[in-house]
Amino acid sequence: MKLLLVGCLSFILACSPHDPNAETVSITTIELPEPQRSGEVSVEEALQQRRSIRDYASTPLTLAEIGQLAWSAQGITDSARGLRAAPSAGATFPVEIYFLISDIDDLADGVYRYRNDDHSLEQVIEGDLRPRLFRVSLGQDAIMNAPVVMVITGVLRRIEPRYRERAMRFMYMEAGHVAQNVYLQSVPLEIGTVVIGAFRDDGVSEVLQLDDGEYPLYIMPIGKLQ
Repeated sequence: MKLLLVGCLSFILACSPHDPNAETVSITTIELPEPQRSGEVSVEEALQQRRSIRDYASTPLTLAEIGQLAWSAQGITDSARGLRAAPSAGATFPVEIYFLISDIDDLADGVYRYRNDDHSLEQVIEGDLRPRLFRVSLGQDAIMNAPVVMVITGVLRRIEPRYRERAMRFMYMEAGHVAQNVYLQSVPLEIGTVVIGAFRDDGVSEVLQLDDGEYPLYIMPIGKLQ
């Protein structure tokens, strides 16, 4: 009976109606290294050095670097209260973090969602989807230049009951908080990134196979500095 249920679930996942060209996979969880919570670069130095970078070295990112960026974006910083690295209106936490990953050691190409409850990545789609994201993002070269692309999304139903007509506004604000955290964390890691807001919402949603009510807010290509 258990085998039958697992087989049915795998069939349903593989036949997701969102995107016939990408294969949805059963959840594969990748444990991330523990993030560093202190460093040698001050906040002031990070602010001084922060830049938008669109070209990257061919050197792949490490799993530890991806984990550090994920933690800076949405990591748990107060486990007792569940508070995160970026502020959120009313602690409603509508933001989700996805990584489109290619040519990274120890990680299969695909789309991964960051799970901050146990600081891990779960693979949700197989394959390199950067070319498709590139096409729905007005052909911005940084997406193809980067081995990792972070996509920040917002789940409206988490925040709308409390903030109603202001909910979408607050989601975009939170995406900005997250993006600045990633910018600043990139400095000591000698990583470059840039924020991209020019894309077709429906196109990005299709690439990531987002559920109804989850919206793409920001795209951030990420790579080592040249």
